[in-house]
Amino acid sequence: MNLLFKILGYVFVVLFSVGAVLQYNDPDSLHWIIIYGIAALISLLFALNKIGYIVPLVLGVLAFMGFIYLYPTNFQGFDLNDGDIVTVELGREAFGLLIISLVLLVFAFIIKKKL
Repeated sequence: MNLLFKILGYVFVVLFSVGAVLQYNDPDSLHWIIIYGIAALISLLFALNKIGYIVPLVLGVLAFMGFIYLYPTNFQGFDLNDGDIVTVELGREAFGLLIISLVLLVFAFIIKKKL
């Protein structure tokens, strides 16, 4: 695997791990710690070249489905001063899943194409 992609994998290990740690004060923290933890684990396996393309592909599609499901009908931004706390929280969670989805789908593409 290309060194650039390996570094990209390690960068997302760190970013998703930080995301998992920052969930400690969230009302549904366990769910999000697990979600970000799995994304970090997949990123690590990608960086180590120890995973096939199916797992990141399936999890990436599931994360995208979660994004669509959670995306608020009345998106009001990410700052609590921008709107209703519930809508803002849903927007943050939805876009977190979108980021996970995009990263995992890119990983699946890279693995499949053996770039």
